[in-house]
Amino acid sequence: MIAKNNWSYREVERTGFASNRLTKLTLKDNMRTIFHLLDSPVILEMTIEDLAYSLLVLACENSQNGHFHPSSFINANGTSTPAVDIQIKYKVERAVQEALVWLESQVLVAPEADTNGGNGWKFITRRGAALGDRAKFKNYQAAAAFPKNLLHPIIADQVWSDLARGDFPTAVFRAFKAVEEAVREAAGLAAEDIGVKLMHNAFGQSGALTDQSVPASEQVALANLFAGAIGSYKNPHSHRTVTIRDMQDAQEMVMLASHLLRIVDERKS
Repeated sequence: MIAKNNWSYREVERTGFASNRLTKLTLKDNMRTIFHLLDSPVILEMTIEDLAYSLLVLACENSQNGHFHPSSFINANGTSTPAVDIQIKYKVERAVQEALVWLESQVLVAPEADTNGGNGWKFITRRGAALGDRAKFKNYQAAAAFPKNLLHPIIADQVWSDLARGDFPTAVFRAFKAVEEAVREAAGLAAEDIGVKLMHNAFGQSGALTDQSVPASEQVALANLFAGAIGSYKNPHSHRTVTIRDMQDAQEMVMLASHLLRIVDERKS
């Protein structure tokens, strides 16, 4: 998690209402801006996603119990802001706005629900708070760039979330376990039929999912594809701890599982 510092707070104004109390938020003193965190040329060279992480750092640092105002990214109360050329500052402001829009689109920050939201105040979401560590943020960034709709619907939500958390072994195991279960159900085989043997039974010469209209060599090839995928990507996870460190490797594996699931769908129909 991103550590918050001990900046001093201004007094928070409170107004009483009949059924609740509304907190009117004000900017606290001695905050850092993006100009304190990074040099302007660096800001303008950063990708939207990398700048978004820097804004998340500032939002956590400058927040009042999770609340922050985007104006604090550029202008600070009680803090001397480094001198910046007006044209450069304008470009930085636009870059910051782009990054803020990305943060909102990923539901890492969101507008406040009360009247403070109408005044521009935002809060750090549960997802945003969980991504304070740069490694976790990078995992989420890579997952966000990976379209969920490319995954088969029965695995899309859980597997995509596993990828976003950086839990690559679980994502891969979950995807190929779904393949195994889909093949068993579609072929009408018993619960005792598992793994590589299940794939050969389902897609073998007389298998329930075998396309009898294609040459025998292609039938064997497809059976071997399913058997090889299960033997390589599902079975090892069932028997020992498997380490997968690379996001792209994990994405490619679950895409293969999605392709196999779509083949099963086609054979069922």
